[in-house]
Parts: sequence; C-alpha cells; structure tokens
Amino acid sequence: MSAAREETEASETLTAPAEDYLKAIYAIGKGSGPAATSEIAQRLAIAPASVSGMVQRLADQGLLAYERYHGVKLTESGRRAALRTLRRHRVIEAYLSQALGYPWDRVHDEAERLEHAASDELVDRMAATIGEPEVDPHGAPIPTRDGAVDETEYTSLAQLGVGVSGVVVRVSDEDPEMLRYLAELSVVPGKRITVKARAPYDGPITLSIGRHELSIGPALAANVLIAPLADRAGRRG
Repeated sequence: MSAAREETEASETLTAPAEDYLKAIYAIGKGSGPAATSEIAQRLAIAPASVSGMVQRLADQGLLAYERYHGVKLTESGRRAALRTLRRHRVIEAYLSQALGYPWDRVHDEAERLEHAASDELVDRMAATIGEPEVDPHGAPIPTRDGAVDETEYTSLAQLGVGVSGVVVRVSDEDPEMLRYLAELSVVPGKRITVKARAPYDGPITLSIGRHELSIGPALAANVLIAPLADRAGRRG
C-alpha cells in the first residue's frame, strides 16, 4: 500500500473532535505556526484542561509536534489532515450556496455538521458539480484535492489607511448576524471600498462603496480582509 493511501485511510479514522482540533490549530497558526493550549481551548470553547489529552493523542499519531514554550504545531501529516477537513467544510459551504441557494449566513453551521460525515469522494463530486470553486461564499480559499491552498495574508479593513482603496476578499464566517449585517451594507467579497475618514480613539471608520458612504466600527472592520488596490494585481495575479 502506498504512503499516500495509508495516510488517506488514517485520516478517515480520525474522530470529529480530532478533526476539529487540527482545523483549529491550523487556523491559530495560520497554516504552519504554533498554537498554545489556551488558544486551542478558546477557539473550541472548551476548558484548557480538556485540551492536553487530545493534544497528546494527536502527537502520538504523528499529527502534532511540540514547539517549546509555544505549544504545538501541525506536522506535515497533521497539516494535510487539517486541509482535508477545511476542503470538505468550504466545498460544502460553496455547494449549499451555489447549488441549493442557501444564504451565506447559514452555510457555516450546516457545513460544521456535515464536514465530518461527508466522504472525500462526495466532496469532490460536489466541487465538480459547481465548477471547482476556488473560494467559499465568504472568500476563504478552498484547498485542492492535493492539499494546495492559497495562504496569502491580507490587510484587515480596520488597518486600511485613509484614502486607500481595496477589494474585499474575505470575511469572518462564524457570526451569522454579522454576515447578515455586512450583506445589508454591501461589504461582501468582490466589492471595492475606500476609507474616507477615521475618527480618533477607535471611533467609527467612514467608507465609500460605490456612490454610498457609511460608517462602521473598528471591531466589525477587523473581520473584513482587504486586498489594497495598490498591490492587488501583484499579489493575486
């Protein structure tokens, strides 16, 4: 049996909680960085004491390695397993949105429930049916079958300077109410935005979207990732 086949079969034996841990560690470490126990616990909304046992089991399986003073990081096998789960999640989101007409504020929770049950074959068929999308409805990149993924880091809208224009590339997908509000404001992937003004002391940020102006707070703006137009062509090709 090939090493790739063995790894695929091993990944299929992972429990749903184990996949959630790997996905969380990937998100915290932005792909390859370390994650502290407290960060994992916070992201998964569980007690820190509960994290140690699962982390040890995943390390014993060769999916995690300890990073001294920093917590744990994914091994190459752990990274591939995390990306397989992310692929399932994001393809399911895209399929629900494009094929079934789900609104973008409802697909995340559905995908959370389905990602552990769907086989890789089913997910591949979903992706083929909707034209092999590169991003999910919120702009997050979808890993390929081979585990390749765009890990470009973008500037948040909260950090964009006054007078700078950019295009929304991604928004956080975990708060349905926030997604509904952003849709009402037309702050969605693909929209061009210009920062017109910033109030001091973390005050509101004034934006122009097309012919309209609006103001949002820095906390909301931090959940919106932007490709500044000055370097968009160079970074996105």
